[in-house]
Amino acid sequence: MAELFDGYRLGTAWDEMLSDGDQPRRPYRAVHGTLRRLTGDQLSVRADALARSYLDQGVTFDFAGEERPFPIDIVPRVISAEEWSEVEAGVGQRVRALEMFLADIYGKRECVRAGIIPWRVVASASGFQRVASGIAPANGVRCHVSGIDLIRDEEGNFRVLEDNVRVPSGVSYVLANRRAMQQVFPESFATHRIRPVSDYPRRLLAALRAAAPRGVADPTVVVLTPGIYNSAYFEHTLLARTMGVELVEGRDLVCSDGRVRMRTTDGERQVDVIYRRVDDEFLDPVQFRADSLLGCPGLVNAMRAGNVTIANAIGNGVADDKLVYSYVPDLIRFFLGEEPILRNVRTYRCSERDDLAEAVDKLDQLVFKPVDGAGGKGLVIGSRATKEQLATLRTQVLADPRSWIAQPVVMLSTVPTLIDGQLRPRHVDLRPFAVNDGQNVWVLPGGLTRVALPEGQLVVNSSMGGGSKDTWVLSGQTTAITPRRAVAVGAARRISLPGPDLPPDENEVAHQQQQQQQQQQQSGNGVGSC
Repeated sequence: MAELFDGYRLGTAWDEMLSDGDQPRRPYRAVHGTLRRLTGDQLSVRADALARSYLDQGVTFDFAGEERPFPIDIVPRVISAEEWSEVEAGVGQRVRALEMFLADIYGKRECVRAGIIPWRVVASASGFQRVASGIAPANGVRCHVSGIDLIRDEEGNFRVLEDNVRVPSGVSYVLANRRAMQQVFPESFATHRIRPVSDYPRRLLAALRAAAPRGVADPTVVVLTPGIYNSAYFEHTLLARTMGVELVEGRDLVCSDGRVRMRTTDGERQVDVIYRRVDDEFLDPVQFRADSLLGCPGLVNAMRAGNVTIANAIGNGVADDKLVYSYVPDLIRFFLGEEPILRNVRTYRCSERDDLAEAVDKLDQLVFKPVDGAGGKGLVIGSRATKEQLATLRTQVLADPRSWIAQPVVMLSTVPTLIDGQLRPRHVDLRPFAVNDGQNVWVLPGGLTRVALPEGQLVVNSSMGGGSKDTWVLSGQTTAITPRRAVAVGAARRISLPGPDLPPDENEVAHQQQQQQQQQQQSGNGVGSC
């Protein structure tokens, strides 16, 4: 242990493994004991085996235009049953409120009339899609999958950092991390009661089937991917395979007579539910970008006719807007009549005069974020910015206040991370994934822990060089919830494939460029890298 923890220093952030006296906190005692029995070389050997397994499996992500194995750290993040119960309840509460908010703003807009959120805030959000107004999903669900990003502050309290209810990515790494860790750290799994994550594909499929159009008893579900050039393609293929459904691209689908069909070797087959990993802008060239090659013309009309369900729903992006995020606690009180279980980070709304004046006055003390930014892009940490950067930021914020929010610097909690053969504190966040089947919001036990690998880095996104950890949620005295009856899954059939390889034509080049463009625009919150 002396070798592994040599030079390990607790900072101002909450360290999740060690207390002020360098004693392990209760959830980490067994992990801490395992680490004490290993040398740095022994742990590095296991870490290398972990990295090789990811390379062999093709668990990759796009970083600076290069496809790389996704970094996973050998030391897990551990969350006690008591801590998780708070997270689980808080995430479920937030998802229910966001569902009601989305139904309301694309319907009666009662929250606007009640003065809970100004209409100008909703209408000016880049993710607000007027085409979605009046479209009611078959079972009332718009957020079939949600990723609610959490941090732990300096006191160890969980706070919500942002909401992701468009097409949140990263769950494939949760599943892959667990499988890999079970292979290289079997003794830890023998000494812990860790809640499993393997039920996620079944839960997701059940939620998608429950969202089928009315009158469809045995729905056909597909996963719609932008294609192989998208950085999250590994996740798309994994989810399609584990759910036992087809993985399709937009060119595999055809819309006619208000219905969607996919081309197969046996002819066209009707599609009832599309789990789309394509952003709104590229989904339907009739309604959005006319030059899109990633979607299928007529999807929105088929959805409006009630003949197909698109999950997650079109227009959910308004709830991902970081200015709208600041109103979610009030939306919880309005729609649910409850106090928020998980608090937001204090947020300055630069669109409001008083908040703008205070935020600009504290330019060098706050973190400024574009309201539609993702993956840490455009974020400015005032205390680490140069005078020139602060001057540019001031000009940008004053010129377009609606496009910015500001927050105090929160020292994200740290977890020991293997760096060059020694353990060092590195900042982490957590993205729990919630699945809504229309009756219950089920939260995957654990979620994706992202870790900032460079020393002192607070931006954890993989697009900024971050990695991940396996997240262990410990079971309490009672057994984990018994899963509901599994939904039968048919064997996947292959879709018809194109002919022999030919030199790419202009459409194919544009197709590749649009896949890459989408991941660049959405990197960090959904379609791109997590």
